Amino acid sequence: MTTEVTLLEDATEALCEWHRDCRDRHEDDFEAAKEIVARLGAHYEDGVTEVGFWTPEIVEAGVPHEDVYLEVLTPTEDVQVFEDGVDQQRIEVRRDRLPIYREGEYHWAVVEGMTPGTREQFGSLYQLVYRQDGEWHTVQDPMAYSVPFGVFGPAELIDLDTLDAERDDREYFEQFGTDEEPIPTTEDDGLPRVDPATSMVEVHPGTATESGSLGGLARRYERIGEKLRSDEDLTAGERIHLGYDAIQLMPVEPITEHRENHDFWSVEGDRVALEGGETVEFVAEQPDLINWGYDIVIRAFSAPNPAILETGRPHELVDFIAACHNLPEPIRIVFDIALGHAEGRADELLDETFIEGPGMYGLELDYLHPVVRAIVLDLQRRKMDFGADGIRVDGAQDFKYYDPGPDELFHDDEFLAEMDEVTQEVAGTEYRPWMIYEDGRPWPRGDWELASTYRELIKQHPHSFQWSPITFAHNKPALLTFWASKWWRVFEVADFGSNWITGVANHDTLRRGTQQPLPKGWEEDPINPYLGEDGPEIIDEAYDQPSTNMLLHCLLPGVPMDFLNANAHAPWSFMRDTDDEWNVKVVAEEDNFLDWHVPAELYDDDRFFGRLKAMGVNDRDDLDQFVHVLHDVGEATDWELEDMAATIEALGSPLSGKAVTAADLERFGEAWMADVNEFANLSHWLDTLDDDRAAFMHRVRQFRQERPWLLEDIDVDGDEVFDYVHPVDGTVVYYGFRGSPDGDEQILFVGNMEGPETTVGPTALDDAIPGSGWEPALVAPGVDPDLQEVALDNGQAVVWTRQP
Repeated sequence: MTTEVTLLEDATEALCEWHRDCRDRHEDDFEAAKEIVARLGAHYEDGVTEVGFWTPEIVEAGVPHEDVYLEVLTPTEDVQVFEDGVDQQRIEVRRDRLPIYREGEYHWAVVEGMTPGTREQFGSLYQLVYRQDGEWHTVQDPMAYSVPFGVFGPAELIDLDTLDAERDDREYFEQFGTDEEPIPTTEDDGLPRVDPATSMVEVHPGTATESGSLGGLARRYERIGEKLRSDEDLTAGERIHLGYDAIQLMPVEPITEHRENHDFWSVEGDRVALEGGETVEFVAEQPDLINWGYDIVIRAFSAPNPAILETGRPHELVDFIAACHNLPEPIRIVFDIALGHAEGRADELLDETFIEGPGMYGLELDYLHPVVRAIVLDLQRRKMDFGADGIRVDGAQDFKYYDPGPDELFHDDEFLAEMDEVTQEVAGTEYRPWMIYEDGRPWPRGDWELASTYRELIKQHPHSFQWSPITFAHNKPALLTFWASKWWRVFEVADFGSNWITGVANHDTLRRGTQQPLPKGWEEDPINPYLGEDGPEIIDEAYDQPSTNMLLHCLLPGVPMDFLNANAHAPWSFMRDTDDEWNVKVVAEEDNFLDWHVPAELYDDDRFFGRLKAMGVNDRDDLDQFVHVLHDVGEATDWELEDMAATIEALGSPLSGKAVTAADLERFGEAWMADVNEFANLSHWLDTLDDDRAAFMHRVRQFRQERPWLLEDIDVDGDEVFDYVHPVDGTVVYYGFRGSPDGDEQILFVGNMEGPETTVGPTALDDAIPGSGWEPALVAPGVDPDLQEVALDNGQAVVWTRQP
């Protein structure tokens, strides 16, 4: 039997009194809100749970406080965690509706008897319900730490103290700011702030392992750690994870759901009245969602995305972080925080006061509202308290507000500064994370590629980092002349890029690269033909070629970042099954994906594209033609599905059946997304990697790890060198010369960035380069590192070192 759930009236009144006192102590509404919202959500301690909701919409609607209840759903028996093939179960819960106290626009309750969720068991579920005009309505907790049945389901009470106490990396945090700290920190206003990493890799949890889960990632890094400690040989698929001291996780927040296809929590059966409550049976499913992570709805941002939790337990996120922190050489974890917008269904989950109106990516939040402002910041704090070392603020240029006086939009730099000031507390240690902004202002202004300095927030916060101009989505290194035409931006990286994240391989650039048509000859925007013989060879080399990696890791300043899917030479695309409006359009915009990633032999492989084949699309070339037609017809009909279906039927279609309907196109889009998501999973590609190449690329990254001083700018106005060979004469050759701050080592880099084979004399390129004493440190496969005349083919490079 479940424990009786009761409202503690005296404790609730004391909580309301605290609220009133807090409000009275602060003259500024925002400062008061910051203190109040920290207690919103559900917080468990010693058998007692505090629950708070901000509900201005209910109050404004005039709903009497006696018609508002805290609904607690307590399982009547143990609920299995989602493992060993369990993905759906019927759950009988006892439902208790408790009175809740109103204080201004807030509702508060202190409750005894709620069951906290732990690693081994699900806890009590809770939500706010109210009765209006004879109907019941539900309000979900925006501040939840766990939503095991999806973002549209109830929140779960979590025992955060136990979660923190059980984490395996407590010592890692406890040593911050001491002589034994595992990673360097710098004192910042009395607290340790995590120092920038030396190099970083971006990881998409949904495709990084066969399980597509944080638990799977934790096991992979635990296994790598075991091998490193026992000096076992690493596989090529393991090596691509190493040589970094930071991982940037693509967003791990709960994401939106398809309005029609997803329903992970539903009532089933009749309700039976019991003393003290009633039982209700629910059908609960493990959320099975495909998404790259950025389609968040703000609600439950503080929780991990249940679609990447194989057990449904938020503990998986902590386990993954601990696995990385406990490696022989600890790896920092950077969370990608996408709080600059909300996906279109967010208005179904948030109080209407949150929403300012429609925006480019869905819905814009009212960041000027003091409570909204405070809640967003507290969601950031709660998520980072899972144990992240750094934060990457996605789309910082999107945090804007409208000023009706001059009739202009302004960047909300004060809010971005507030984000920078949020502190974390893990394992009893308070600290500040490494701060990274993605900010391309004045984007989306038409001249943004020329006008953006990518430095506005570095000027305001000198300890912070920004994504560099060569890292943003529009960079396409597979294009011929990329390294020639982008020289001015690459030179900026060399000259003043010490606070930039650099690198050309990430989730944005690789996707944009595969959206580029693959021409068959020397056409407009030609692809660099020297990268490979076909699409897969070209795209793999463009985002993981030796000369690029050696330039970034062995010469240029800043923090180089790679993409794990590019390291693995695995496919990548825009994959999501959560969109019920633009699904077909998104698929059509990926119409060049097959040219880049899917030769006929892979399409014919029984492991891949089973859903599309079941629809009758058995030939790779038929599919290729169809997606191109889909794209052209979509643009011609303004993406009206009925018109698209009629046109495609008239043109002929490989889809099964004679008639083509809008539903067929939607079904095709869903099949495409699911098949491509499976195709892109790294489990299919790790065993295909070349051991020697993987080992070499690992050595390139290790070179950077052994020389953290490379973070600093190249002294191009002094005795250091960064330039390219003039005239280009068909081949772009970069070269550079640097010396360590203590004067005990010098580095010489020469690389063919694009073009046919050419021969150069490295020491004769600049008078500042010493003519002797050089030893080859890194030599791309197939190169003879002759200092007098080195022959370099496309993508080849050499790094020499010298002791003065």
